[in-house]
Amino acid sequence: MSFLNNVITGISLGSIYAIIALGYTMVYGIAKMLNFAHGDVIMVGGYICFFAMGRFHLPPVVGVLLAVAVCTALGIVIERLAYKPLRAAPSLAVLITAIGVSYFLQNSAQILWGAATKTFTPIVGTVGDSSLELIPGQLSISYVAILSIVCCVVVMIALTVFTGRTKMGKAMRACSEDKAAAQLMGINVDATISMTFAIGSALAAIAGVLMCSAYPVLSPTTGSMPGIRAFTAAVFGGIGSIPGALLGGVLLGIIETFGKAYISTDLSDAVVFAVLIVVLLVRPAGLMGKYVPEKV
Repeated sequence: MSFLNNVITGISLGSIYAIIALGYTMVYGIAKMLNFAHGDVIMVGGYICFFAMGRFHLPPVVGVLLAVAVCTALGIVIERLAYKPLRAAPSLAVLITAIGVSYFLQNSAQILWGAATKTFTPIVGTVGDSSLELIPGQLSISYVAILSIVCCVVVMIALTVFTGRTKMGKAMRACSEDKAAAQLMGINVDATISMTFAIGSALAAIAGVLMCSAYPVLSPTTGSMPGIRAFTAAVFGGIGSIPGALLGGVLLGIIETFGKAYISTDLSDAVVFAVLIVVLLVRPAGLMGKYVPEKV
């Protein structure tokens, strides 16, 4: 049954990666930029929920909602102050700015909350006693894993409906296709991009709480590696594609889990990136990405 346990663990971990990857893929799909500060928004969400539940003794639901609200506002502020002035700048300038914002958030967290690692209280169950026995003594699934998978499915359905049925969702799709044409049709491109950052940052807060519940440690660098892995998942599935983010995240989680279980814990990241390289050699646009020839 260890194989099935690894599959369940991989899917739950991949669900968290998929939620994070959605933030990357939405921002890239619409603004055509890589927000490498996205991983640190995860960390901020974890801290907000940690202090809301620990210091102020608020219910987990309130802690999560507060984390979502703060991260949504943070995403809008980051976009307005750091990225909006660089709309017409070269992509390298935007990339350097994103890295700078990432380090700014990490150091700000260290100043505000200290560098010491904190133990996060899971929002469901308790540490050491939080599993549902499917087959007693052989197969179990943690409540956090169940919640992660459910949240991923709900988020995917909600985003699909939002982008396909709502006015703002259609505006996002129009901006993704052609910003200049969308602006000529009366769409406020700046407001649309800000909304994209807001949604991506809200998802980052949810993913941060789920990540810290599954692996209950929290520090100013908590979001760094999950952010990089989620970006890898977005590229793996096809960056710019919402279903691709889901597929890439789940596959990445399964590959990482099996790499740790059957190859080496130390080499699990190497296995993940090796698989990514092979996939990109075969499909440069990712598993569900579309190759768009550049018009001259």
